[in-house]
Amino acid sequence: MDFIDRIRELGSRIGDRLQHIQTEEATKIAFVQPFIRALGYDVNDPTEVVPELAADIEERKGEKVDYAILKDGTPIILIECKWSGIDLDKVDAGQLRRYFSVTESRLAILTNGVVYRFYSDLEKPNIMDSKPFLELDLLDIKEPLVDELKKLTKETFDIEDILSTASELKYTREIKRILAEQMTDPSDDFVRLFASQVYSGRMTQAARQQFTEMTKRAFHQLISDRISERLKSALAGETATQTEEESGRRSQTLSEEGSQDTDGGIVTTEDEVEGYYIVKSIVREVVLAERIAMRDRVHYCSILLDDSRFKTICRLRFNRSQKYLGIFDQERKEERIPIDGLDEIYQYSDQLRATVRLLENPPAPSEPHGA
Repeated sequence: MDFIDRIRELGSRIGDRLQHIQTEEATKIAFVQPFIRALGYDVNDPTEVVPELAADIEERKGEKVDYAILKDGTPIILIECKWSGIDLDKVDAGQLRRYFSVTESRLAILTNGVVYRFYSDLEKPNIMDSKPFLELDLLDIKEPLVDELKKLTKETFDIEDILSTASELKYTREIKRILAEQMTDPSDDFVRLFASQVYSGRMTQAARQQFTEMTKRAFHQLISDRISERLKSALAGETATQTEEESGRRSQTLSEEGSQDTDGGIVTTEDEVEGYYIVKSIVREVVLAERIAMRDRVHYCSILLDDSRFKTICRLRFNRSQKYLGIFDQERKEERIPIDGLDEIYQYSDQLRATVRLLENPPAPSEPHGA
């Protein structure tokens, strides 16, 4: 199982068990220990993972780190755990900061078993930064963040490699946070920055309010336009002239699908994009991930092999309140399966992989009788 699949599986388990976890100790056992295992460390091997590691300082005795991950007997990652029902924004990281200052570890994690915040000492040596360089929410997994998390696994751990990108991750994350705030509630300075370049009149209170709303709308429209452009570019179908045989198959497929080649009325949703990444993570065990493509339609979104409509892996029918996953049997007949959440796609991993294998090695056409 690929690393990203292990992490996604953790996320799906959390969603099922979260309501039953009522204590910090239960959070450690149900969520944090499996996370440590997913990184490749043995929680039952005291040479790799030490629970309750002593981290005393002069004025505070009896201080203990919930977990310390070791390499060659030296702590490389410290983990402080909180109950899964606690909002980490309301947690004082001072305790973890003290642990950090008395060990040789350059990495520290604050977690409630669902959200993991990763810290280092990028600003001052041996003093844990006040803001994390990475945050991972297992209920809202972003694939690029998992790629960064993979650097912390036992088999690939390299502190210099981790810290080389940690600074950029940290400041990029903060810039994105500021931009997100300005999108929803732009400050006066932010509004004036744009208004001064397009409006020569006096900036009265009424004008400021008007430009505040226009700035918000412009921001959202710009992002929406860019997303649409990227998707059209990345997911556009092949336009080369088809052979007669391909043209015949294309006509048959279009007739079966009843789809439209125009972009009118097509809106690619976040759920469709997330569904695409889930299917991609499942079938990448069979084929290279770069061969998996997405092509949106008015009524459904197709996940394709080699960006070919003749190689449809599945369809995401997410345009109504009831979502459906369309999977295909050996006769290429579609079965529409109702799903209540995107994680349910993982339940059909075997069928999806089998479909890809069939598309890679289609059965030879049977010979006509009397041949």
